[in-house]
Amino acid sequence: MAGAARVLCGAEEERVVATHKAPGACPRCGGAVVATDVESERRILCLPLCLKRKRKYSCTRCLRRLVTLYS
Repeated sequence: MAGAARVLCGAEEERVVATHKAPGACPRCGGAVVATDVESERRILCLPLCLKRKRKYSCTRCLRRLVTLYS
């Protein structure tokens, strides 16, 4: 039942497009920052509804998410 409700309500899939080093340092631990480009796609009944692109910044040492930018 939960699977059928998920198909009707919509499922969101995320996939990593690219990962690269970003300038700056983590304000919490001073570790290196990595930028990850992510595409998320929402589907209803197997039909694509919308496509969002995000750039997520995170620390490589403490794994803290720093900022998410939508484009």
